[in-house]
Amino acid sequence: MIFLLILVFLFIIYLQVPPLVKNKMWRELIAFAVFLWLGMVLAVPLVLGFNLPSPTKAIEAIFKPLANWLIPS
Repeated sequence: MIFLLILVFLFIIYLQVPPLVKNKMWRELIAFAVFLWLGMVLAVPLVLGFNLPSPTKAIEAIFKPLANWLIPS
């Protein structure tokens, strides 16, 4: 299954990178690489069966005190 995942990522790179390089869109290429890397870092553990924590809990932990301060109950 991980082999299929890597093939999908390589196919995405094959489709997206050449036009970015050809048009010298270096900032977009860097952004693409960062997001692709982030996606792969998150996808590989999921394929291997690891349970990843939900990012919603981290976002809630950051913004809940701010919301309580702005909108007191």
